[in-house]
Amino acid sequence: MVSPEKVRVTCFHCGATNNFPMSALGKTVVCGRCKNALPEPGTVLELTPEYAYTFFQNSSLPILVDFYSPTCGACMMMHPIIERLAKRRAGDIMVIKMNMDRHPQVASGFGIQAVPTFLILHKGTERGRTSGAMSEADFSLWVASRT
Repeated sequence: MVSPEKVRVTCFHCGATNNFPMSALGKTVVCGRCKNALPEPGTVLELTPEYAYTFFQNSSLPILVDFYSPTCGACMMMHPIIERLAKRRAGDIMVIKMNMDRHPQVASGFGIQAVPTFLILHKGTERGRTSGAMSEADFSLWVASRT
């Protein structure tokens, strides 16, 4: 059991799940397995395809993936909603933004054809998919129903 002073995070280098001490926010905390720096709980990550694929396959926490384009108005409207969700659900899910313009091969690998598109992945398996902008309440309920 994890104490309230610690929150689970997944290392995007090796996929190991670690307990991040909340007293260490703002400091560098390293992965117990590979010794690389861990992301702070509630952080929305932007990963390279190499790290993203490792993360998708190995994370023991569910992952919300936001496929977006920086030129998409609906995508930009969803970013603050995603940021708040990541902070609120820290320790329960990990959140990744994937720029379709910069990494089209990742998007095509998942059959993404429109932005914004959101996927819930767990250990490499897709648990849910939705596209388009929605209210914060509806989006939070959609994520909660699939994690």
